Amino acid sequence: MDFYPVVIEKLIEEFAKLPGIGYKTAQRLTIHVLNLPDEEVKEFAEALVKARGTIKYCSTCGNFTDKDPCPICSNPNRDKSTICVVEQPKDIMTMEKVKEFNGVYHVLHGNISPMAGRGPDDIKLKELIRRMSGEVKEVIVATNPNIEGEATAMYISKILKPLGAKVTRIAHGIPVGGDLEYADEVTLSKALEGRTEL
Repeated sequence: MDFYPVVIEKLIEEFAKLPGIGYKTAQRLTIHVLNLPDEEVKEFAEALVKARGTIKYCSTCGNFTDKDPCPICSNPNRDKSTICVVEQPKDIMTMEKVKEFNGVYHVLHGNISPMAGRGPDDIKLKELIRRMSGEVKEVIVATNPNIEGEATAMYISKILKPLGAKVTRIAHGIPVGGDLEYADEVTLSKALEGRTEL
């Protein structure tokens, strides 16, 4: 596009590389940044560079951290006998907002997806198996409720059950506040499967 100088067009392209950001949103973000005071732009750039340079993965669970092990793994008040397996570090952030889970986590950094060329060796399953000890009583699989997440959950169950671990799956179904008329067949089926006694 020849609407903008090359420098602005490059910034739009970089913003557009972010997940969920299309060209129009990238354009708005670029214009916003260009209208910020110089000091705020410098702080923004420094925050990006600092985060990228200091954040690493926890050697125990695979979560983002600036200290190893991460604050969750090193917290003596967390229940180390329960591991919640998630696909990405952002999933831990979501789980922690609920404030219901007091165990520890394991991040797979992906899922099994033959269509995308990802198999069991492409995600952090060996690291999960290494964490299995007599101390671990339950592994909660909290992968996404899609084909890849279900395949990953089944595979994890298959490899961990022989090790004596109780493997559970988070429930899926109708969200609180949702209407039945808007639920698809798979969601209704999962809701019926996961029903509980009142």
